[in-house]
Amino acid sequence: MFMRSCMWTTFRVIFWTGLLIAGSWVWIVWGITRFAERDDTRHADAAIVLGAAVRNNRPTSIFRERINHAVDLYHDGTVEKLIFTGGVGRGDTMSEAAVARRYAISQGVDENDILIEEKSTNTIENLTFAYAVAQEEEVETFLIVSTPYHMKRAIWIADDLGMTAYSSPTRTIRWISDRTRRAALIQESISYIVHIFRRWS
Repeated sequence: MFMRSCMWTTFRVIFWTGLLIAGSWVWIVWGITRFAERDDTRHADAAIVLGAAVRNNRPTSIFRERINHAVDLYHDGTVEKLIFTGGVGRGDTMSEAAVARRYAISQGVDENDILIEEKSTNTIENLTFAYAVAQEEEVETFLIVSTPYHMKRAIWIADDLGMTAYSSPTRTIRWISDRTRRAALIQESISYIVHIFRRWS
């Protein structure tokens, strides 16, 4: 009887723990998805474009659309400067920021209106290093540009850094399939959970 009672107690603990974990994950995914629908675009001093992969010294399709969105913000006068972020990836010869800068110039952006940081390897570093560069140039307000699912975590990080920043997600991303879209959402939810634990540690 005692053994059966212990087994039942253990089962209940496992069950409720699993349910809590599953429920928390669903809540996080829901929050990311809801935040992805927000667009707080407004006039700001600069747009910070979060880095993404490059191939053969050219932006990948996802990165290109982030850059295009920022270039549009620049050309319509919503922002006065662009800040590109991202270091040199494995196997690359140019940094993500340098590739983005070159692409933006080819789209008519004045090189004097572009700032870059070339050391970052993740979102926290993207924003930390970009903010440091911006402060040197007395740039004070920002639009954060990235893919929609990335925005909730990016704005959270920006808030933690004390930045006056607003979400301006690109809407031109075209997922290869629903499967790749779901994979991107799952990956971002995992990154969000990792950030929660990192922030608490």
